[in-house]
Amino acid sequence: MADLSGLMRAAVAVEKGVVRCEEVEIPHPSAGEVLVRTRAASICGSDLHMVNTGWAMHAFPAMAGHPGHEAVGEVIKSLSGKFAVGDIVLTAPHIWNSRCFADYQVVDDAHVLKLASDVDIDTVTLAQQLGTVVYAAKRLPSSLEGQTCLVVGQGSAGLFWDFTLRNLGAEKIISIEPLAWRRELGLAYGVDETVDVTGDSAVEAVRDLTGGAGADLVIEAVGTTRTLSQAFHLVRNEGRVVLFGLPESEDPVPFDYSQMFKSRADVFTVLGSQDEPGLTSYSEAALLISSGEIDVKPIISHRVNIGKIDRAFEIANERVDDAVKIGITFD
Repeated sequence: MADLSGLMRAAVAVEKGVVRCEEVEIPHPSAGEVLVRTRAASICGSDLHMVNTGWAMHAFPAMAGHPGHEAVGEVIKSLSGKFAVGDIVLTAPHIWNSRCFADYQVVDDAHVLKLASDVDIDTVTLAQQLGTVVYAAKRLPSSLEGQTCLVVGQGSAGLFWDFTLRNLGAEKIISIEPLAWRRELGLAYGVDETVDVTGDSAVEAVRDLTGGAGADLVIEAVGTTRTLSQAFHLVRNEGRVVLFGLPESEDPVPFDYSQMFKSRADVFTVLGSQDEPGLTSYSEAALLISSGEIDVKPIISHRVNIGKIDRAFEIANERVDDAVKIGITFD
C-alpha cells in the first residue's frame, strides 16, 4: 500500500490563468468517502473557463487539484460500504468540489462510478465528458429524424455531440469550427457539412446550407458571450437551442435577447449530470467507450505528465499543434 502520510503532486491555480504543479499533503477521506489514486485525467474546456476567468473560483490559490473533474483512478482507502480498495472508478464530482489534477483525490461515494477492472484507463477517462452529453441529450426528442442539427465548436464536447446527434438519427449535421484539424475530426464523428468561418459569415453560411431557414437544433458547445447570442441567429423559428458551454463569467454578459425573442426558440442549459441517480449517463458513456461503439482515441491529441501541468494548460489554451483533448498522466 502506498505511503499516505507524505506529499503528493497536485496542480494549483495560483492566480487567474496561472497553474503550477506543487507538492501538497495527501488528503484523508471521511465517512462516506474514498481516497482515489488518480491514474489518468484530462483537461475540460470548463477547466480553462474557470482558471482563466475565475468562474466559480472565488479564491486564489485554489484548492489543490482544482478544477479537474475528468479522471479515472484506483480506490486506495475506502470509508464507504459501496467501494473496496482496488476498485477502478470514474470520479464525477461537482465541478466546485473537483480536484482530480493530483496524485490522490478524496471523493464522496455518491460521485464515484465503479468500472470494470480491465477497462482502458487512458480512454475511459473521457466517459465523464461524454456522460454530460448523454445526460443533456435525454432532454431532446428520442428521434431527430428529418432534422438539421448544428454544433458550434468542435472541441471534445462538440465531437461528442456530433456522435450523439448521429445516433439520434439527425438527417444532417453541420459544424462551425475555424480549426482545420477539428473540422476533419468532426467528419469522422458524424458531421456532414463544415463551416470554417465564424461570426456573421458563419450565420450566412448556415443560412445557405439550410435554404435560409436555420437549423432545427443548435448545440452551443463553446461557452463564449459571442456564441451564446449567435446561437439564436443560427436556429430556425421555433427551433431548439442547447446552451452546453460553460459561461465565461459570473458577471452579467451582453445578450441578444431581441433575436432570442424573435426566434421563439426552445432553449435549455445543462448542469447536474453528477446528481443523476446511479450516475446513469456516465455509466452509459463508459459502456459506449469500452464496447468500441465510439472510438475516442483520436480525440486525445496530447498526453502531459502532472509535473508539467502548466504546459498542459498552455497547449489547451493556445489550441495549436492539432490540440483537442489534453490528457494528464501520473506515471
